[in-house]
Formats: sequence, structure tokens, C-alpha cells
Amino acid sequence: MTKIAIIEDDPVISQMYRMKFEADGFKVQVADNGADGIVLVKSFSPDIVLLDMQMPGMNGDEALEKIRQESWGKEVPVIVLTNLGEEEAPKNLRSLGIHSYIVKADFTPRQVAMRVKSALNLK
Repeated sequence: MTKIAIIEDDPVISQMYRMKFEADGFKVQVADNGADGIVLVKSFSPDIVLLDMQMPGMNGDEALEKIRQESWGKEVPVIVLTNLGEEEAPKNLRSLGIHSYIVKADFTPRQVAMRVKSALNLK
């Protein structure tokens, strides 16, 4: 079963995506901040990560930096799912190897699911 980690501080958004991906047959785990997200990714070994940028404590780019420093986190595809426009995004994101950058307001959950499936080469 394909596993997705969602690191998102807004419980409404994380639950919406959890329900969408579980309905599509994925196993989903959620963390509500960057620090917990790092622990989650390390223990859950997801096939892909959906990562918010603006979170309390540790922002998404800081969490991604830490994930990429670990051997288990170097290759996992990461889709940034945020309300920040790309021009407002942290400058280091591209160098951290993100797969896609999605502005939440511009995509439906169905469209995000299609992007995830594409990143994983699933139909």
C-alpha cells in the first residue's frame, strides 16, 4: 500500500487530504508541525510527503532541510502544499529537491491527488 505523510498545521486541510487519499486507497499519516513531521517521516517511511510551508515552531523549508540530511529522506518525493505564492517561497526550496509546488487555493483535492499519483507513477 502506498504511504503518504501529510505535514500540515491546519487540521481541516490535513483531514480533507487524509480522507481523499484514504478513499483512493493510500495509507496516510499526519503531523501538525515540522518537528513532528520529521519524526513521522523517519518512522513511517512514506512514499511521498505533502509539506506545508507556514507552520508553528519549524517551517516547512526547515523541516525539509532536516529530512534531506538523513539517508532515509534524500530521495523521498516532496510536494509543497502551501498558501504562499511561489514568489514568496523560501529561496532554498528548489535546491532541496521538491517535486512540485502547489498553492492550496489553486488546486482541488482531486487535482492534488492526480499530482501525487503522477509523482509516484501511479494511474
